[in-house]
Amino acid sequence: MLSVEETRLAARDDLATAVLAANRTAGRRIAVAESCTGGMVSAALTDIAGSSDVFSAGFVTYSGHAKQTQLGVSSEILETFGEVSLATAWAMAAGVLANSDADVAVAITGIAGPGGGSEKKPVGQVVFARALRGQDPDDYFTQRVQFESTDRAAIRHHATLFALELLQPGKDSLRPSEDVTLPAP
Repeated sequence: MLSVEETRLAARDDLATAVLAANRTAGRRIAVAESCTGGMVSAALTDIAGSSDVFSAGFVTYSGHAKQTQLGVSSEILETFGEVSLATAWAMAAGVLANSDADVAVAITGIAGPGGGSEKKPVGQVVFARALRGQDPDDYFTQRVQFESTDRAAIRHHATLFALELLQPGKDSLRPSEDVTLPAP
């Protein structure tokens, strides 16, 4: 019987393999900006041999300063909306496109816990953005997800899977969305 960690890794690897294959078929390059996942999406993709023909870049921008210097997120956005916000995720995704040759970019920022949450931004809140090269920036997909867990590993794992799903070519028609709550067992 597989452990929880082995089951999580198998699900992640299967999804990462599918993401790479679908984008390879579509002739696209992908890149990510990660905060609360700390490089887990990039690791999932680069764990697959041959990923370099599809995966362009991964930015781990854990601090506000890194978001500013590596991705060009403005201090005004960070001061006004905070690091965990739709505006910050949107700016991170735009920064990925500006700083890579990717055709599609996904950004993740959130509060994985177990501490650091607040009433307005509780532990488990993760914000995603998805941008396509040439897309009207007003149409970038953004979504705030509240994972119903306070387990750091579970939140980061489920955020990684959600981000990998967003890299699928079939998600190209997504537009800004409402908040959702998802379990993170």
